[in-house]
Amino acid sequence: MHTLRVILISIALWVVFNSHSQTTQTVWKAPASYDTLRNPFTNNPKAIAEGKKIYESTCWTCHGLSGKGDGPAAASMNPKPADHTSGKLMNESDGALLWKITKGRGAMPAYEQMFSKQQRWKLVSYIRELGKNQTEK
Repeated sequence: MHTLRVILISIALWVVFNSHSQTTQTVWKAPASYDTLRNPFTNNPKAIAEGKKIYESTCWTCHGLSGKGDGPAAASMNPKPADHTSGKLMNESDGALLWKITKGRGAMPAYEQMFSKQQRWKLVSYIRELGKNQTEK
């Protein structure tokens, strides 16, 4: 019985440390096929406004209202939430951002079931707007 308990604890610790290591050390890259997807709401003011509403009700607690990854929940997170205004993120394709919002990773939930594909595209449009606002300042 004692041996079984030690084995189970060892397995549990391995899973925890292995998943933590993968989360913090690997690059989060969308499948290449998503890079060819085009956002149907690019530069659409109404869609951007709708994306902002979704962002401000769901994403801001981790990513911050300005998108810098400095929301109130960010301090306790590892890895830290993405800075939606960074050049690195702005260089990702719209399809890659859609995939990340859809699938989630680590502390970021998958939003595939919570938001429609159109709503997720609108979030991408709003995230793009956050990046534009930073480059204009």
